[in-house]
Amino acid sequence: MARLTSDIPGEMPVPDLPWFVYLMLLGPLLLLLGAAAYKTLQVRAAREWPEAPGKVVVSEAEVRETRVIDSDRESGYRNEQRNYANIIYEYSVAGQKLRNNRVSIGEDRGNFQVAETIAKYPIGAIVTVYYNPLHPKEAVLERDLPKGLWGCLGIGTVIVLGIIFGSAFGLNKLSQFTAAHLADPKLSPLVIAFGAFGCVIALFALALQKQAGLAKKWPVVTGTIQLSEVEQYRAARSDNGRRGQVMYQRKVSYTYSYNGNSYTNMHASLASNVASSSDWLTRKLTPPYQDGAQVKVWVNPANPSEATLEQGIGVAWVLWVLAAGFAGLTFYTAIHG
Repeated sequence: MARLTSDIPGEMPVPDLPWFVYLMLLGPLLLLLGAAAYKTLQVRAAREWPEAPGKVVVSEAEVRETRVIDSDRESGYRNEQRNYANIIYEYSVAGQKLRNNRVSIGEDRGNFQVAETIAKYPIGAIVTVYYNPLHPKEAVLERDLPKGLWGCLGIGTVIVLGIIFGSAFGLNKLSQFTAAHLADPKLSPLVIAFGAFGCVIALFALALQKQAGLAKKWPVVTGTIQLSEVEQYRAARSDNGRRGQVMYQRKVSYTYSYNGNSYTNMHASLASNVASSSDWLTRKLTPPYQDGAQVKVWVNPANPSEATLEQGIGVAWVLWVLAAGFAGLTFYTAIHG
């Protein structure tokens, strides 16, 4: 049960966070730790696998339809085209010639180190294949976990636990401190909420602008529009179980080549995941590209799977306006109540 506590006369009691909020914070972390532990066990098992000489016969970028978790949708996911390093190698076990295209123990979700992996395993390269003696068709070229995995998880754990304990012990203290400086102490939770929303929105706007500044320095190549349409989907259900409203989002797919590898991207802008409940507004604010049209593509040289057709971030200015609105609302509520 959440407790209502307050030490300031006349102040509205501030509830502790309910248990399910802590569960929502801990849930993803526990899943990640569980997945990492499972992968660690797989690595330990793979260390006992025998070796066999192999040869790379295919080394190229490949586009695959990938299911991506999307909690904003009623279905809970969306399909997205992503780039993968398709490394096919041949090896022999007990006189039987086998083929595989799995490079490492770690999960490959696409759009990550595609060019690096292709460069590491060119066609004709002689490789060491580690295969499962019970199921020889199961094999990998790399049987170690990604470097720094547990370090990143450790940092993430500290951050999440810091948020949880900070929320548990600091929420009432923050409310008490804020209430002491307000015209109406009862409005302390509301002022904190408005201020927090404004800060979060401002951080998003700052991140978008910083990313846009980096994108202006990316090299430019020529690409081709494969598909441009407005996608319609149903938003996730509300907390009370009601169906979400119909949402609209511009969907653009284009292909391009960089350093000899072909890529496909579905993000026309750095803020392409922005959706609207208005079909008219979506079409008005997002440029319609013609299928088959030649376009300029700004490519991230550090990760060529990441690209954009638009350097500008108009959404960032909208976010700044919203952040300023929340700042003004916070100030007005604090001064006038």
